[in-house]
Amino acid sequence: MLHDFKPSDDGLDKARRKAEINRLREKLAAQQQSVMAAKLPVIVLVEGWDCAGKGHLINELISEMDPRFYRVAVYKRVPENEERYPFLRKFFEPLPENGKFLFMDTGWMEDCVYKYLRREITAEEYERRVDACNIFERQLRDNGYIVVKLFLHISREEQLSRIAELRENIDTEWRVTGDDLWQHKEYKAFRRAYGEFMEKTSVCGEWHVLDAGNRKKRLLAGFQAITQAIDSALQNGRYVGRAGKSDFPLLGGPSLRDADLTRSVTPEEYKEELKRLQEKLAALHNKIYRKRIPVVICYEGWDAAGKGGNIRRLAYPLDPRGFDVIPIASPTPDELARHYLWRFWTRLPRSGHVTIFDRSWYGRVMVERIEGYCGENDWKRAYGEINEFEKALVDYGTIVLKFWIHIDPETQLERFELRQNTPEKQWKITDEDWRNRDKWPLYETAVEEMLQKTSTVYAPWHIIESVDKKYARIRVLRIVTDTLEQAVNEHITRGVKKECARPKKNRD
Repeated sequence: MLHDFKPSDDGLDKARRKAEINRLREKLAAQQQSVMAAKLPVIVLVEGWDCAGKGHLINELISEMDPRFYRVAVYKRVPENEERYPFLRKFFEPLPENGKFLFMDTGWMEDCVYKYLRREITAEEYERRVDACNIFERQLRDNGYIVVKLFLHISREEQLSRIAELRENIDTEWRVTGDDLWQHKEYKAFRRAYGEFMEKTSVCGEWHVLDAGNRKKRLLAGFQAITQAIDSALQNGRYVGRAGKSDFPLLGGPSLRDADLTRSVTPEEYKEELKRLQEKLAALHNKIYRKRIPVVICYEGWDAAGKGGNIRRLAYPLDPRGFDVIPIASPTPDELARHYLWRFWTRLPRSGHVTIFDRSWYGRVMVERIEGYCGENDWKRAYGEINEFEKALVDYGTIVLKFWIHIDPETQLERFELRQNTPEKQWKITDEDWRNRDKWPLYETAVEEMLQKTSTVYAPWHIIESVDKKYARIRVLRIVTDTLEQAVNEHITRGVKKECARPKKNRD
Protein backbone atom coordinates (compact mmCIF):
# COMPACT_ATOMS: atom_id res chain seq x y z
CA MET A 1 0.00 0.00 0.00
CA LEU A 2 2.96 2.31 0.60
CA HIS A 3 5.56 0.87 -1.75
CA ASP A 4 3.66 2.09 -4.81
CA PHE A 5 2.12 5.23 -3.25
CA LYS A 6 2.03 8.23 -5.53
CA PRO A 7 0.77 11.62 -4.35
CA SER A 8 -2.49 12.50 -6.09
CA ASP A 9 -3.12 15.89 -7.65
CA ASP A 10 -6.25 17.52 -6.25
CA GLY A 11 -6.34 19.86 -9.26
CA LEU A 12 -6.44 22.99 -7.11
CA ASP A 13 -4.17 25.98 -7.05
CA LYS A 14 -3.03 27.40 -3.72
CA ALA A 15 -5.87 29.91 -3.39
CA ARG A 16 -8.62 27.42 -4.20
CA ARG A 17 -7.05 24.80 -1.93
CA LYS A 18 -6.96 27.27 0.94
CA ALA A 19 -10.59 28.22 0.33
CA GLU A 20 -11.64 24.57 0.26
CA ILE A 21 -9.79 23.89 3.52
CA ASN A 22 -11.58 26.78 5.19
CA ARG A 23 -14.93 25.56 3.88
CA LEU A 24 -14.36 22.05 5.23
CA ARG A 25 -13.05 23.43 8.51
CA GLU A 26 -16.38 25.22 9.01
CA LYS A 27 -18.27 22.16 7.82
CA LEU A 28 -16.60 19.92 10.41
CA ALA A 29 -17.48 22.42 13.13
CA ALA A 30 -21.11 22.33 11.98
CA GLN A 31 -21.07 18.53 11.74
CA GLN A 32 -20.06 18.43 15.38
CA GLN A 33 -23.55 19.64 16.29
CA SER A 34 -25.20 17.07 14.01
CA VAL A 35 -23.05 14.30 15.48
CA MET A 36 -24.14 15.31 18.98
CA ALA A 37 -27.80 15.34 17.97
CA ALA A 38 -27.51 11.90 16.35
CA LYS A 39 -25.45 10.58 19.30
CA LEU A 40 -22.75 9.24 17.00
CA PRO A 41 -19.32 8.65 18.56
CA VAL A 42 -16.42 9.52 16.23
CA ILE A 43 -12.83 8.28 16.38
CA VAL A 44 -10.15 9.83 14.17
CA LEU A 45 -6.96 7.77 14.27
CA VAL A 46 -3.93 9.66 12.96
CA GLU A 47 -0.99 7.35 12.29
CA GLY A 48 2.11 7.93 10.19
CA TRP A 49 5.82 8.52 10.09
CA ASP A 50 7.63 10.29 12.88
CA CYS A 51 7.98 14.00 11.98
CA ALA A 52 5.18 13.70 9.40
CA GLY A 53 3.08 16.35 11.16
CA LYS A 54 0.49 14.32 13.06
CA GLY A 55 0.25 16.86 15.88
CA HIS A 56 -0.07 19.78 13.49
CA LEU A 57 -2.81 18.01 11.51
CA ILE A 58 -4.85 17.28 14.65
CA ASN A 59 -4.44 20.86 15.81
CA GLU A 60 -5.81 22.15 12.51
CA LEU A 61 -8.68 19.66 12.45
CA ILE A 62 -9.94 20.73 15.88
CA SER A 63 -9.27 24.45 15.43
CA GLU A 64 -12.95 25.42 15.02
CA MET A 65 -14.51 22.61 17.03
CA ASP A 66 -16.09 22.98 20.48
CA PRO A 67 -13.43 21.67 22.90
CA ARG A 68 -16.07 20.50 25.37
CA PHE A 69 -17.03 17.69 23.06
CA TYR A 70 -13.78 16.22 21.84
CA ARG A 71 -10.67 14.72 23.36
CA VAL A 72 -7.15 14.29 22.01
CA ALA A 73 -5.34 11.15 23.19
CA VAL A 74 -1.62 10.75 22.69
CA TYR A 75 -0.33 7.20 22.54
CA LYS A 76 2.80 6.61 24.58
CA ARG A 77 5.20 3.87 23.63
CA VAL A 78 5.75 1.50 26.51
CA PRO A 79 8.23 -1.38 26.20
CA GLU A 80 6.54 -4.73 26.11
CA ASN A 81 8.23 -5.86 29.32
CA GLU A 82 6.62 -2.94 31.16
CA GLU A 83 3.05 -3.56 29.95
CA ARG A 84 0.73 -4.61 32.76
CA TYR A 85 -2.59 -4.95 30.89
CA PRO A 86 -3.93 -6.74 27.80
CA PHE A 87 -3.04 -5.17 24.47
CA LEU A 88 -6.38 -3.51 23.63
CA ARG A 89 -7.12 -2.00 27.04
CA LYS A 90 -5.22 1.22 26.35
CA PHE A 91 -7.32 1.78 23.23
CA PHE A 92 -10.65 1.00 24.88
CA GLU A 93 -9.95 3.41 27.75
CA PRO A 94 -10.23 6.71 25.78
CA LEU A 95 -13.32 5.70 23.75
CA PRO A 96 -15.62 8.71 23.38
CA GLU A 97 -19.19 8.95 24.56
CA ASN A 98 -22.02 9.05 22.04
CA GLY A 99 -22.00 12.37 20.24
CA LYS A 100 -18.35 13.16 20.99
CA PHE A 101 -15.05 12.98 19.10
CA LEU A 102 -11.76 11.30 19.92
CA PHE A 103 -8.62 12.28 18.00
CA MET A 104 -5.79 9.80 18.51
CA ASP A 105 -2.18 10.79 17.92
CA THR A 106 -1.09 7.27 16.85
CA GLY A 107 -2.62 4.10 18.23
CA TRP A 108 -2.90 0.39 17.52
CA MET A 109 -0.85 0.48 14.29
CA GLU A 110 2.07 2.17 16.03
CA ASP A 111 1.90 -0.23 18.94
CA CYS A 112 1.90 -3.37 16.78
CA VAL A 113 4.52 -2.31 14.21
CA TYR A 114 7.03 -0.83 16.64
CA LYS A 115 6.97 -3.75 19.03
CA TYR A 116 7.26 -6.23 16.18
CA LEU A 117 10.20 -4.47 14.55
CA ARG A 118 11.80 -4.00 17.97
CA ARG A 119 11.43 -7.77 18.42
CA GLU A 120 9.57 -7.20 21.65
CA ILE A 121 6.84 -9.55 20.40
CA THR A 122 7.06 -12.66 18.23
CA ALA A 123 5.68 -12.96 14.71
CA GLU A 124 2.91 -15.16 16.11
CA GLU A 125 1.97 -12.55 18.72
CA TYR A 126 2.10 -9.83 16.08
CA GLU A 127 -0.40 -11.69 13.88
CA ARG A 128 -2.63 -12.25 16.90
CA ARG A 129 -2.61 -8.53 17.62
CA VAL A 130 -3.41 -7.69 14.01
CA ASP A 131 -6.43 -9.97 14.29
CA ALA A 132 -7.33 -8.25 17.57
CA CYS A 133 -7.21 -4.87 15.80
CA ASN A 134 -9.67 -6.11 13.18
CA ILE A 135 -11.96 -7.39 15.92
CA PHE A 136 -11.67 -4.09 17.78
CA GLU A 137 -12.53 -2.04 14.70
CA ARG A 138 -15.42 -4.33 13.79
CA GLN A 139 -16.87 -4.15 17.29
CA LEU A 140 -16.61 -0.37 17.21
CA ARG A 141 -18.38 -0.24 13.86
CA ASP A 142 -21.07 -2.72 14.91
CA ASN A 143 -21.77 -0.64 18.01
CA GLY A 144 -22.26 2.56 16.03
CA TYR A 145 -18.82 4.18 16.10
CA ILE A 146 -17.49 6.15 13.14
CA VAL A 147 -13.81 5.29 12.74
CA VAL A 148 -11.64 7.31 10.34
CA LYS A 149 -8.07 6.05 9.89
CA LEU A 150 -5.46 8.42 8.46
CA PHE A 151 -1.82 7.63 7.65
CA LEU A 152 0.59 10.52 7.04
CA HIS A 153 3.19 9.50 4.49
CA ILE A 154 6.52 11.20 3.75
CA SER A 155 9.62 10.05 1.92
CA ARG A 156 12.82 9.04 3.66
CA GLU A 157 14.51 12.18 2.39
CA GLU A 158 11.71 14.40 3.67
CA GLN A 159 11.84 12.74 7.09
CA LEU A 160 15.59 13.34 7.32
CA SER A 161 15.13 16.98 6.37
CA ARG A 162 12.53 17.51 9.09
CA ILE A 163 14.66 15.75 11.70
CA ALA A 164 17.59 18.00 10.81
CA GLU A 165 15.41 21.12 10.99
CA LEU A 166 14.14 20.22 14.46
CA ARG A 167 17.64 19.46 15.75
CA GLU A 168 18.97 22.81 14.57
CA ASN A 169 16.70 24.70 16.98
CA ILE A 170 17.41 24.52 20.70
CA ASP A 171 13.69 24.81 21.44
CA THR A 172 12.70 21.88 19.21
CA GLU A 173 15.65 19.51 19.34
CA TRP A 174 14.09 17.67 22.29
CA ARG A 175 11.32 16.51 19.99
CA VAL A 176 13.72 14.25 18.08
CA THR A 177 13.98 10.98 19.97
CA GLY A 178 16.05 7.87 19.60
CA ASP A 179 12.99 6.15 18.16
CA ASP A 180 12.73 8.81 15.45
CA LEU A 181 16.34 8.24 14.43
CA TRP A 182 15.95 4.48 14.53
CA GLN A 183 12.81 4.62 12.40
CA HIS A 184 14.62 6.73 9.82
CA LYS A 185 17.49 4.26 9.75
CA GLU A 186 15.05 1.36 9.27
CA TYR A 187 12.80 3.29 6.88
CA LYS A 188 12.41 0.42 4.38
CA ALA A 189 11.45 -2.07 7.09
CA PHE A 190 8.89 0.35 8.52
CA ARG A 191 7.46 1.15 5.09
CA ARG A 192 6.94 -2.54 4.41
CA ALA A 193 5.47 -3.17 7.86
CA TYR A 194 3.14 -0.16 7.75
CA GLY A 195 1.91 -1.16 4.30
CA GLU A 196 1.27 -4.77 5.31
CA PHE A 197 -0.52 -3.65 8.47
CA MET A 198 -2.85 -1.39 6.47
CA GLU A 199 -3.60 -4.16 3.99
CA LYS A 200 -4.47 -6.57 6.79
CA THR A 201 -6.59 -4.06 8.72
CA SER A 202 -8.74 -2.64 5.93
CA VAL A 203 -11.48 -5.18 6.65
CA CYS A 204 -13.84 -2.85 8.53
CA GLY A 205 -12.67 0.50 7.23
CA GLU A 206 -10.25 1.81 4.63
CA TRP A 207 -7.02 3.59 5.42
CA HIS A 208 -6.60 7.07 3.98
CA VAL A 209 -2.96 7.63 3.02
CA LEU A 210 -2.23 11.36 3.04
CA ASP A 211 0.65 13.03 1.22
CA ALA A 212 2.28 14.69 4.22
CA GLY A 213 5.06 16.22 2.17
CA ASN A 214 2.74 19.13 1.42
CA ARG A 215 1.10 20.66 4.48
CA LYS A 216 -1.96 22.08 2.70
CA LYS A 217 -2.62 18.92 0.67
CA ARG A 218 -2.33 16.87 3.84
CA LEU A 219 -4.80 19.11 5.63
CA LEU A 220 -7.30 19.12 2.78
CA ALA A 221 -7.21 15.33 2.45
CA GLY A 222 -7.70 14.94 6.21
CA PHE A 223 -10.74 17.22 6.27
CA GLN A 224 -12.20 15.44 3.25
CA ALA A 225 -11.85 11.96 4.76
CA ILE A 226 -13.48 12.97 8.06
CA THR A 227 -16.34 15.08 6.71
CA GLN A 228 -17.23 12.47 4.08
CA ALA A 229 -17.33 9.70 6.69
CA ILE A 230 -19.59 11.79 8.92
CA ASP A 231 -21.86 12.73 6.00
CA SER A 232 -22.28 9.05 5.17
CA ALA A 233 -23.10 8.13 8.78
CA LEU A 234 -25.58 10.97 9.16
CA GLN A 235 -27.29 9.97 5.95
CA ASN A 236 -27.41 6.22 6.65
CA GLY A 237 -28.01 6.37 10.41
CA ARG A 238 -26.21 4.61 13.22
CA TYR A 239 -24.76 1.30 12.09
CA VAL A 240 -25.95 -1.77 13.98
CA GLY A 241 -24.06 -4.98 13.36
CA ARG A 242 -25.64 -8.41 13.24
CA ALA A 243 -24.55 -11.64 14.86
CA GLY A 244 -22.07 -13.58 12.76
CA LYS A 245 -21.12 -17.22 12.62
CA SER A 246 -19.30 -18.39 15.73
CA ASP A 247 -15.79 -19.75 15.18
CA PHE A 248 -15.07 -20.37 18.85
CA PRO A 249 -14.40 -23.82 20.33
CA LEU A 250 -17.64 -24.15 22.30
CA LEU A 251 -18.13 -26.89 24.87
CA GLY A 252 -21.89 -27.15 24.29
CA GLY A 253 -22.83 -26.70 27.90
CA PRO A 254 -23.13 -27.04 30.82
CA SER A 255 -26.89 -26.98 31.42
CA LEU A 256 -28.91 -25.97 34.46
CA ARG A 257 -30.91 -29.17 34.01
CA ASP A 258 -27.86 -31.25 34.87
CA ALA A 259 -27.16 -29.52 38.19
CA ASP A 260 -27.65 -31.60 41.34
CA LEU A 261 -29.09 -29.16 43.87
CA THR A 262 -29.04 -31.76 46.66
CA ARG A 263 -25.28 -31.53 47.03
CA SER A 264 -24.07 -30.46 50.47
CA VAL A 265 -21.24 -30.68 52.98
CA THR A 266 -21.25 -31.42 56.68
CA PRO A 267 -20.35 -28.60 59.10
CA GLU A 268 -17.15 -30.43 60.04
CA GLU A 269 -16.09 -30.92 56.42
CA TYR A 270 -16.90 -27.29 55.63
CA LYS A 271 -14.81 -25.94 58.50
CA GLU A 272 -11.83 -28.15 57.70
CA GLU A 273 -11.91 -27.59 53.91
CA LEU A 274 -12.51 -23.86 54.18
CA LYS A 275 -9.38 -23.42 56.27
CA ARG A 276 -7.26 -25.66 54.05
CA LEU A 277 -8.37 -24.08 50.78
CA GLN A 278 -8.07 -20.51 52.01
CA GLU A 279 -4.53 -21.15 53.21
CA LYS A 280 -3.71 -22.70 49.85
CA LEU A 281 -5.24 -19.76 48.00
CA ALA A 282 -3.22 -17.27 50.05
CA ALA A 283 -0.01 -19.03 49.04
CA LEU A 284 -1.06 -19.21 45.39
CA HIS A 285 -1.86 -15.51 45.36
CA ASN A 286 1.77 -14.74 46.17
CA LYS A 287 2.91 -17.05 43.38
CA ILE A 288 0.68 -15.60 40.68
CA TYR A 289 1.86 -12.14 41.69
CA ARG A 290 5.47 -13.18 41.38
CA LYS A 291 4.81 -14.82 38.00
CA ARG A 292 2.69 -11.85 36.86
CA ILE A 293 -0.38 -13.95 36.03
CA PRO A 294 -3.60 -11.88 35.98
CA VAL A 295 -6.84 -13.49 37.11
CA VAL A 296 -10.43 -12.54 36.28
CA ILE A 297 -13.25 -14.23 38.21
CA CYS A 298 -16.82 -13.66 37.02
CA TYR A 299 -19.82 -14.32 39.27
CA GLU A 300 -23.33 -14.58 37.88
CA GLY A 301 -26.37 -16.26 39.37
CA TRP A 302 -29.90 -15.99 40.66
CA ASP A 303 -30.89 -13.30 43.13
CA ALA A 304 -30.36 -14.61 46.69
CA ALA A 305 -28.22 -17.50 45.42
CA GLY A 306 -25.36 -16.56 47.75
CA LYS A 307 -22.90 -14.71 45.51
CA GLY A 308 -21.97 -12.19 48.21
CA GLY A 309 -21.09 -14.76 50.84
CA ASN A 310 -19.24 -16.83 48.27
CA ILE A 311 -17.14 -13.85 47.20
CA ARG A 312 -16.32 -12.99 50.82
CA ARG A 313 -14.88 -16.47 51.47
CA LEU A 314 -12.89 -16.29 48.25
CA ALA A 315 -11.53 -12.80 48.89
CA TYR A 316 -10.70 -13.29 52.59
CA PRO A 317 -7.31 -15.03 52.12
CA LEU A 318 -6.17 -12.73 49.29
CA ASP A 319 -3.71 -9.91 49.91
CA PRO A 320 -5.91 -6.77 49.78
CA ARG A 321 -3.19 -4.94 47.85
CA GLY A 322 -3.49 -7.41 45.00
CA PHE A 323 -7.19 -7.80 44.29
CA ASP A 324 -10.38 -5.87 43.61
CA VAL A 325 -14.04 -6.80 43.85
CA ILE A 326 -16.11 -4.92 41.28
CA PRO A 327 -19.89 -4.90 41.91
CA ILE A 328 -21.69 -4.32 38.63
CA ALA A 329 -24.98 -2.46 38.82
CA SER A 330 -27.00 -0.73 36.13
CA PRO A 331 -24.68 1.24 33.84
CA THR A 332 -24.21 4.92 34.62
CA PRO A 333 -25.03 7.52 31.93
CA ASP A 334 -21.39 7.77 30.80
CA GLU A 335 -21.17 3.98 30.61
CA LEU A 336 -24.40 3.73 28.62
CA ALA A 337 -22.98 6.27 26.17
CA ARG A 338 -20.03 4.00 25.26
CA HIS A 339 -19.39 0.49 23.97
CA TYR A 340 -20.95 -1.82 26.56
CA LEU A 341 -17.63 -3.62 27.16
CA TRP A 342 -15.84 -0.34 27.92
CA ARG A 343 -16.60 -0.44 31.66
CA PHE A 344 -15.08 -3.92 31.86
CA TRP A 345 -12.00 -3.34 29.72
CA THR A 346 -11.14 -0.37 31.94
CA ARG A 347 -11.47 -2.42 35.14
CA LEU A 348 -9.27 -5.36 34.24
CA PRO A 349 -6.52 -6.39 36.66
CA ARG A 350 -2.89 -5.57 35.96
CA SER A 351 -0.61 -8.57 35.62
CA GLY A 352 -0.23 -10.47 38.89
CA HIS A 353 -3.51 -9.13 40.33
CA VAL A 354 -7.00 -10.56 40.74
CA THR A 355 -10.30 -8.91 39.82
CA ILE A 356 -13.60 -10.44 40.95
CA PHE A 357 -16.69 -9.22 39.11
CA ASP A 358 -19.95 -9.47 41.05
CA ARG A 359 -22.08 -9.64 37.90
CA SER A 360 -20.46 -8.83 34.63
CA TRP A 361 -20.60 -8.31 30.88
CA TYR A 362 -23.14 -11.13 30.73
CA GLY A 363 -25.83 -8.66 31.71
CA ARG A 364 -25.94 -7.88 27.98
CA VAL A 365 -27.46 -11.28 27.19
CA MET A 366 -29.64 -11.52 30.29
CA VAL A 367 -31.15 -8.44 31.94
CA GLU A 368 -30.53 -6.14 28.96
CA ARG A 369 -32.05 -8.72 26.65
CA ILE A 370 -35.10 -9.42 28.77
CA GLU A 371 -35.78 -5.86 29.89
CA GLY A 372 -35.32 -4.45 26.39
CA TYR A 373 -32.36 -2.21 27.26
CA CYS A 374 -30.69 -3.14 23.97
CA GLY A 375 -31.93 -4.28 20.58
CA GLU A 376 -32.23 -7.89 19.47
CA ASN A 377 -29.26 -7.53 17.10
CA ASP A 378 -27.22 -6.15 19.99
CA TRP A 379 -27.69 -9.04 22.40
CA LYS A 380 -27.47 -11.70 19.71
CA ARG A 381 -24.21 -10.21 18.48
CA ALA A 382 -22.91 -9.99 22.04
CA TYR A 383 -22.27 -13.74 22.36
CA GLY A 384 -19.49 -13.51 19.78
CA GLU A 385 -18.19 -10.19 21.14
CA ILE A 386 -17.97 -11.63 24.65
CA ASN A 387 -16.13 -14.70 23.39
CA GLU A 388 -13.70 -12.40 21.59
CA PHE A 389 -13.23 -10.33 24.74
CA GLU A 390 -12.45 -13.36 26.88
CA LYS A 391 -10.17 -14.83 24.19
CA ALA A 392 -8.18 -11.58 24.17
CA LEU A 393 -7.73 -11.88 27.94
CA VAL A 394 -6.63 -15.50 27.72
CA ASP A 395 -4.23 -14.75 24.86
CA TYR A 396 -2.56 -12.22 27.13
CA GLY A 397 -2.17 -14.88 29.80
CA THR A 398 -5.17 -14.10 31.99
CA ILE A 399 -6.93 -16.88 33.87
CA VAL A 400 -10.67 -16.44 33.29
CA LEU A 401 -13.05 -18.25 35.65
CA LYS A 402 -16.84 -18.00 35.33
CA PHE A 403 -19.34 -19.20 37.93
CA TRP A 404 -23.12 -19.43 37.71
CA ILE A 405 -24.42 -19.68 41.30
CA HIS A 406 -27.51 -21.84 41.00
CA ILE A 407 -30.60 -22.46 43.14
CA ASP A 408 -34.20 -23.44 42.45
CA PRO A 409 -37.26 -21.13 42.62
CA GLU A 410 -38.40 -22.59 45.94
CA THR A 411 -35.09 -21.85 47.63
CA GLN A 412 -35.12 -18.33 46.25
CA LEU A 413 -38.62 -17.73 47.64
CA GLU A 414 -37.57 -18.95 51.09
CA ARG A 415 -34.58 -16.59 51.09
CA PHE A 416 -36.64 -13.66 49.81
CA GLU A 417 -39.17 -14.15 52.59
CA LEU A 418 -36.41 -14.47 55.19
CA ARG A 419 -34.92 -11.19 54.03
CA GLN A 420 -38.31 -9.54 54.02
CA ASN A 421 -39.03 -10.64 57.57
CA THR A 422 -35.59 -9.91 59.07
CA PRO A 423 -35.09 -6.18 59.75
CA GLU A 424 -31.29 -6.26 59.42
CA LYS A 425 -31.59 -8.05 56.05
CA GLN A 426 -34.41 -6.06 54.48
CA TRP A 427 -31.93 -3.87 52.58
CA LYS A 428 -31.08 -6.95 50.54
CA ILE A 429 -34.55 -7.30 49.03
CA THR A 430 -36.07 -4.85 46.56
CA ASP A 431 -39.18 -4.58 44.41
CA GLU A 432 -36.95 -5.32 41.42
CA ASP A 433 -35.98 -8.67 42.95
CA TRP A 434 -39.66 -9.66 43.11
CA ARG A 435 -40.26 -8.49 39.53
CA ASN A 436 -37.30 -10.50 38.31
CA ARG A 437 -38.59 -13.55 40.13
CA ASP A 438 -41.83 -13.33 38.13
CA LYS A 439 -39.68 -13.58 35.00
CA TRP A 440 -37.82 -16.70 36.12
CA PRO A 441 -38.76 -18.73 32.97
CA LEU A 442 -37.51 -15.94 30.69
CA TYR A 443 -34.24 -15.66 32.59
CA GLU A 444 -33.84 -19.43 32.63
CA THR A 445 -34.10 -19.53 28.85
CA ALA A 446 -31.58 -16.69 28.54
CA VAL A 447 -29.16 -18.36 30.96
CA GLU A 448 -29.29 -21.67 29.09
CA GLU A 449 -28.52 -19.93 25.80
CA MET A 450 -25.71 -17.98 27.45
CA LEU A 451 -24.16 -21.18 28.81
CA GLN A 452 -24.41 -22.90 25.45
CA LYS A 453 -22.92 -20.03 23.43
CA THR A 454 -20.20 -18.71 25.74
CA SER A 455 -18.77 -21.77 27.47
CA THR A 456 -15.53 -22.09 25.56
CA VAL A 457 -12.46 -24.29 25.85
CA TYR A 458 -10.43 -21.34 27.15
CA ALA A 459 -13.15 -19.86 29.42
CA PRO A 460 -15.68 -22.53 30.44
CA TRP A 461 -18.69 -21.97 32.67
CA HIS A 462 -18.99 -23.69 36.04
CA ILE A 463 -22.47 -24.21 37.48
CA ILE A 464 -22.21 -24.04 41.26
CA GLU A 465 -25.09 -25.64 43.16
CA SER A 466 -25.89 -23.31 46.04
CA VAL A 467 -28.94 -24.61 47.87
CA ASP A 468 -26.29 -25.47 50.45
CA LYS A 469 -24.25 -22.24 50.48
CA LYS A 470 -21.37 -23.93 52.29
CA TYR A 471 -21.05 -26.53 49.56
CA ALA A 472 -21.02 -23.76 46.93
CA ARG A 473 -18.22 -21.89 48.72
CA ILE A 474 -16.05 -24.99 48.98
CA ARG A 475 -16.63 -25.90 45.33
CA VAL A 476 -15.64 -22.45 44.08
CA LEU A 477 -12.52 -22.43 46.25
CA ARG A 478 -11.52 -25.85 44.92
CA ILE A 479 -11.94 -24.80 41.30
CA VAL A 480 -10.03 -21.56 41.83
CA THR A 481 -7.14 -23.14 43.72
CA ASP A 482 -6.87 -26.07 41.29
CA THR A 483 -6.81 -23.70 38.32
CA LEU A 484 -4.23 -21.36 39.83
CA GLU A 485 -2.07 -24.26 40.93
CA GLN A 486 -2.09 -25.71 37.43
CA ALA A 487 -1.16 -22.35 35.92
CA VAL A 488 1.71 -21.90 38.35
CA ASN A 489 3.07 -25.44 38.07
CA GLU A 490 2.88 -25.63 34.29
CA HIS A 491 3.89 -22.00 33.73
CA ILE A 492 0.83 -21.34 31.58
CA THR A 493 1.47 -17.64 31.09
CA ARG A 494 0.89 -17.30 27.32
CA GLY A 495 2.23 -13.85 26.78
CA VAL A 496 2.47 -12.65 30.38
CA LYS A 497 5.80 -10.96 31.03
CA LYS A 498 8.82 -12.84 32.34
CA GLU A 499 8.83 -13.78 35.98
CA CYS A 500 10.29 -11.13 38.25
CA ALA A 501 13.56 -12.06 39.92
CA ARG A 502 12.03 -11.32 43.31
CA PRO A 503 8.62 -10.01 44.47
CA LYS A 504 8.32 -6.37 45.41
CA LYS A 505 7.81 -5.48 49.05
CA ASN A 506 4.92 -3.14 48.28
CA ARG A 507 2.36 -4.14 45.70
CA ASP A 508 1.50 -1.48 43.14
